[in-house]
Amino acid sequence: MAEHHEDHKPDSFIEKINEKLHSRDSSSSSDSDDDKPSASSHKSKVYRLFGREKPVHKVLGGGKPADVLLWRDKKISAGILGGVTIVWMLFEVFEYHLLSLICHLLILTLAGLFLWSNASTFIHKSPPKIPEVHIPEGPVLEIASALRCEINRGLASLREIASGRDLKKFLAVIVGLWFFSVLGSCCNFLTLFYISFVLLHTLPVLYEKYEDQVDAFGEKAMIEIKKQYLVFDEKVLSKIPRGLSKDKKLA
Repeated sequence: MAEHHEDHKPDSFIEKINEKLHSRDSSSSSDSDDDKPSASSHKSKVYRLFGREKPVHKVLGGGKPADVLLWRDKKISAGILGGVTIVWMLFEVFEYHLLSLICHLLILTLAGLFLWSNASTFIHKSPPKIPEVHIPEGPVLEIASALRCEINRGLASLREIASGRDLKKFLAVIVGLWFFSVLGSCCNFLTLFYISFVLLHTLPVLYEKYEDQVDAFGEKAMIEIKKQYLVFDEKVLSKIPRGLSKDKKLA
């Protein structure tokens, strides 16, 4: 009996060791499993500028317009930017007028087609095929309908801002309008349009190239802006009396 009891002791000791090893392995595997979702959740919580969740190409609408803005086809993008630059130089640098430019272009086009049509019999070449150009009704109605919806949406937003319910949005609009008024006093509308066009053709491609660095800087900037806004809200905005809400008015 004593021998049997002594033989049973090492077996039980070995079993305890095995149980401890198995428990450690299971705990380590569970820890590793717990770490995986945390890592994936950390990756999913990467800050993107303006809360963007889609790639830049899809944010810009996709298709050919996004390809042009992101310089997928460098010849087309450079051609469009160069054409707009030439038009801006004609009006701003050479001080051309829009009416004069349109008339001169029509004169050159009509004179060239007229001479070509009459000279084709002498030079034994076919006359130019002038296409019939007409504006279809469908796209015009669609554009007008979309423009009407956007104007109504803008008027509704202005009405909501003027009602005094959202002070934060009101201040943001006032600051934005003041900023544009300063820009308008520095340059005319055409120059402002050209600057916006150039920025539209350069900032998206630069952002796509340096996306991570810009997002990291944007996250720090947003944190700082929120801190400053909380301080401004506590010291200034909270002391401003606000109008009655809808519920209080109905009561």
